[in-house]
Order: sequence, then structure tokens, then C-alpha cells
Amino acid sequence: MAAKKLTIKEIAKLSGISVSTVSRAINNHYDISPGTKRRVQEVIDKYGYVPNNSARNLKLNDARNIAVLVKGITNPFFTGMLKVFEQECTSHNYSLVLEHVEESQDMTEIAALLEKEKRLNGIVFLGGNPILSSERLKRLAAPYVFCSVAVTDRKKFSRYAYVSIDDRKEAEVVTDYLIGCGRKRIAILCADERDISIGSLRLEGYLNSLKKHGIEADPELICRPENVEETYTLENGYQSTMKLVKSGAKFDAIFAISDSIAIGCLRALRDCGIEVPKQVSVVGFDGLPIGKYLVPSLTTLKQPVEEMAEASMKELLAMIAERDRKEEQPSSENKKTAVNIRKYQQIFSGTLQERESCRKES
Repeated sequence: MAAKKLTIKEIAKLSGISVSTVSRAINNHYDISPGTKRRVQEVIDKYGYVPNNSARNLKLNDARNIAVLVKGITNPFFTGMLKVFEQECTSHNYSLVLEHVEESQDMTEIAALLEKEKRLNGIVFLGGNPILSSERLKRLAAPYVFCSVAVTDRKKFSRYAYVSIDDRKEAEVVTDYLIGCGRKRIAILCADERDISIGSLRLEGYLNSLKKHGIEADPELICRPENVEETYTLENGYQSTMKLVKSGAKFDAIFAISDSIAIGCLRALRDCGIEVPKQVSVVGFDGLPIGKYLVPSLTTLKQPVEEMAEASMKELLAMIAERDRKEEQPSSENKKTAVNIRKYQQIFSGTLQERESCRKES
């Protein structure tokens, strides 16, 4: 067939998709999938071209990008997850767009800006509590999954796909364990009072355990960071512990809400001449590999990092594929594609790794 200048209506008919979808594909709209763009491009290549040469840019802009937004750039816990995300993106022919988000920044606002700039195919929200900006989430066109986020209320999260642990429950497990080791004056190195993420949930778990065992919570043993931006850091663990020791408060155990905080804590106790675990037991949270090689080695609540990251990517890729199929259906004309119609939700369990910093006597 000789080449001719096709109209958008003719392209829509030949490609079997709606006029509005063809129009957005020709103009490289960010909410059009690569599959749909290729479908339109094939018709253009076979039968002719589009006015203003708009279709010329379709192949050049057929981006395949998945963004991972990380809340809390100082927390080394996310390193293992990022490695999995990178591997999964590479194996499925996607480019990884990594964006660090400061504690004070809104993850969904940054996601919206990235979506327009990078034409994202999918988004992983890593850490934080993005549903606080639910209105902005509704405006995202790309599918998204929450990974290792603060699931404060599962009913509120019922509309979303997420992979996490039960931070409240696992923190209660840690505190139960310390009490089971005979510790009664348990300090917690926790997050800032304004924290509405995993830090607040782990504090709740700690308080629930104390109440369950008839132990009254002592405000002097609830240790907050000096700088909210540096909560999950070695320095915070060190400085918070030094402040606790200098306060004169009596304590026989410390629960640090992350391993990075716990590592700083161990150093501070050593500098103060306090023996671990003889005088003070220490338990962390996360399961960083370095904890095994410390002196003393760190007892901690290990999260299944790789499994959580793999589950998140598996779900996101399935959501992207489902979105592509729906977008290419002719019946979708004048109807908004439901991006997050899948409701994959999984709560993983942690594992208490008993080491030298706190061990039950046999």
C-alpha cells in the first residue's frame, strides 16, 4: 500500500485502540505504555505518517524506567534491597531511576515530578508513609508498590499494593525477649516525636510489651534523636546513648530501633566502660550483615530484605503488564485505566538472631 498521510482516526482503527489513546501516544504522553506506543508506531511505519511528524519521536521516547524512591538516605538497611531492585530491572530490560528522599520531603510529590520528567513505567516507594498524601497518589499514572513502609492501619492500606513487616508486632517481640532475659529497665533509642512512620510503630510495640508485662514506661528511658534527619545513623546511636548515660537514669537494656543506631550505641557503652551484656544488654532491629562481626556481636530482629524486595518487584512488573493489556483494549476509550487494581499485600515475619550482645541464659 502506498504511503499516505493518515488521520488519527484511521490510525486508531488500524491499530485497534481508541482515538484518545493514539493521540496521547503520538504526543508521547507519560501515561501511555511502551507497548501501546510500539503498536501505534507499527501502523505508522506500515501505512504512512502523522501530520507534524509527531510520530517520529515515538521510538526515541519509548522509555523503560522504574523509579525507586528511598525515604531515609542514611539508613544502610536499604542497601540490600536496592541491589535486588537493580538486578530485577536489568533482567527485565528496565532502567532503574534511584531517588533519595529527605525525611522532610513528600515522597508522592517527588514521584509526580519524576513521572513527568522520566516517563516512568512503575514506582517503588521504599520506606516512609506515602499514603499520607493520598490525593497525590490518585494522580499518579504509573503503577506503584509500597515496600518496607509503615503500615499503621491495614484498612487504610487496603487500596494499595504493599510489602512490609509488622513493625509494631516485631518490636513487641524484641521487648518481650529482653524482658524474658530478666531485663526490667529497658531504654529505647527511637525516632523523633513527629515520626509517623516505622519509628512510631516500633515505639508502640515497645510500649505494648511493657504494659503486657506490668512494667510502667519511664519517659527517661525513651530516647529521641537530636536531629530528625539523622535518626537512623551511627552518630545518633552514639550521641543518644551518651546522653542517656550522662542523665543518670538507671537501665539494664537498650532496644535500638535499627542496627545502625545499635552499632553507635555499642561504641558509646564501651567508651563509658559499661560491659555488654553483663551490665547492659543491647538488641537492634533490621539484621544488617555487619552485626555478626561486631564485638560483641549484635542480637537483632532480622528482616527478610531480599525476599521483600523480590516480592515488591514481582508485583510491580505484574501491575505494569496488566496496565499495558488494559490500555491496549479498544473498550478503554474515554475510560481511565485503573492502575492499582491488583491488591497484592504481604506482611513478612522477622527472625530474632540471638548473639553476644543479649542472650538468654540456658
